[in-house]
Amino acid sequence: MAYDLEPLAAPRAAGALLRTFVTLVESGATRALLANKLLRDAGIVALRSAPTHEPLEACHPGFGRALPEPAGGDEQAAAPAPAEPPTGRKSARGATPDAEAIAARLPEPPGDGFRPETVLDFLAAYRERKLSPVEVAERALDFVAQSEQHDPAMRIFIAQDRDDVLAQAEASAKRWKKRRPRGPLDGVPVAIKDELDQKGYGTTVGTRFLGVEPATADAEAVARLRAAGALLLGKTNMHEIGLGVTGLNPHHGSARNPYDPARATGGSSSGPAAAVAAGLCPLALGADGGGSIRIPAALCGVVGLKPTFGRVSEVGAAELCWSVAHVGPIGATVRDVALGYALIAGPDPKDANSLHQPAPDFRGLDRHELSGLRLGVYGPWFEHAEPSIVERCKRVLHALEHAGAQIREIEIPELRLLRTVHLVTIISEIATAHLEHYRHHRTEYGLDTRLSLALARGLQAYDYVHAQRHRARLCRHFERVLADVDAIVTPATGCTAPVLPLDALHSGESNLALIDQIMRFAPAPNLTGLPAISVPAGYDDAGLPVGLQIIGRAWHEHVLLRIAAVAEQHVTRQPPAVGYRYLESAEKT
Repeated sequence: MAYDLEPLAAPRAAGALLRTFVTLVESGATRALLANKLLRDAGIVALRSAPTHEPLEACHPGFGRALPEPAGGDEQAAAPAPAEPPTGRKSARGATPDAEAIAARLPEPPGDGFRPETVLDFLAAYRERKLSPVEVAERALDFVAQSEQHDPAMRIFIAQDRDDVLAQAEASAKRWKKRRPRGPLDGVPVAIKDELDQKGYGTTVGTRFLGVEPATADAEAVARLRAAGALLLGKTNMHEIGLGVTGLNPHHGSARNPYDPARATGGSSSGPAAAVAAGLCPLALGADGGGSIRIPAALCGVVGLKPTFGRVSEVGAAELCWSVAHVGPIGATVRDVALGYALIAGPDPKDANSLHQPAPDFRGLDRHELSGLRLGVYGPWFEHAEPSIVERCKRVLHALEHAGAQIREIEIPELRLLRTVHLVTIISEIATAHLEHYRHHRTEYGLDTRLSLALARGLQAYDYVHAQRHRARLCRHFERVLADVDAIVTPATGCTAPVLPLDALHSGESNLALIDQIMRFAPAPNLTGLPAISVPAGYDDAGLPVGLQIIGRAWHEHVLLRIAAVAEQHVTRQPPAVGYRYLESAEKT
């Protein structure tokens, strides 16, 4: 079987050139000709002639197909333990998992090199009364203000209510004074992607026209974090309506990478990843339709988990791409991500897709080695990245093998087709979700978003249906591979953080070749619904972060966390160029 994932290529456009091109694509006289070129460049014309005999009803869980139940044969057999997580105190939302204890079962982050401040560090500081939530809130507000005074402005947060942040902190401080914290995030700063509702804030989804009225309730995942005591700092930046992976945003300003503010954060969860990387919070909430958690986590040097489809409620998330959408945590370390995941995972009666899942599993997290686990590597795919990325990821892969994992060569067919099927799926669904907005606000979108929507509007109904029929077969490819291995390992991105081009800051950018390079390893878990995590794997020669991606079986997030925690032990972290420290500030005062 030949590896078939060839790079995409098309002319780059930004600024005046992009404006002209978008005008022509949207014009009746030239629309058909240019739209057909866009479809050909993206591989969609070729998809139309790809034969398939798959019935539509055999597709992904978004179409009524339940993902497979957890199978035996992995490390669980060697470590029998209760599947149910320990439970903590009762909250207004019912029994809360003892997420702090779950996180503490994972190894501590390595002590050498840069050590980011973690959720457990904040909790320890509060217990020892070295710091109060009010002091943290005040510093958080000051740090965000300082980030906006940076040259260039970091543009991480796009909305922050000072009174609300301080009121949350004062309530938390009272609970800590009584030694009765609400939960394992009480007083810990947390950031929310502006794709998810947070009470009192508008949800702009990265646009200039949405979010005029504030949300009256939290999204379910946000509510679960609030119930655990999270100090919600406000809404963070994102690539407009999730239609991009660089984080460029002409409306709110482009979020800047803390490791080099001249470079992109990745997207679309640009603000959450940058907030964690800069130390503004140890945990953030993102959303992922095509790598939007894992890509910015990789480019910003932090950890990002996309859970199994339906594992985390989508209630209160902006409707964008319902069959590939996932909500998940971005954290400073694997422990932080595990803690956040433990709090937000589980069924929600208001989300039908979340109801057909086994209980979240946390077995094996206290096994700080990987004996019995089999990791699959598809060599040509793994090596289809910048040489420095491949080299750093191979180092970590060797460390995983040294920790007891077996490395097995695998093959995954039709990756080129998978890329196109994912593209057709996500842009069709986003265009459908924005039909009414497009009618009334077409010219208020950024130019790159308008171009993507024009591409979507050039599709036919049979393109989407045909893509879903192929999708069924593509899902089975991964099911077959994961019957023989416990996880698949790849780089998280094909390149490190690209420079933010000056001519694109106010217009956005059309750069198919760059998007393809950034997304090379990301779409498969979205299309199949499988869980995936990005964990730091080192830095390239310019000091830019590299991420390693681990893809697992449905509902086996605990296996990914275990592998990622071992990987984390073998990477020496470096500090960001723009970073903030709460606990060091406390010691100095």
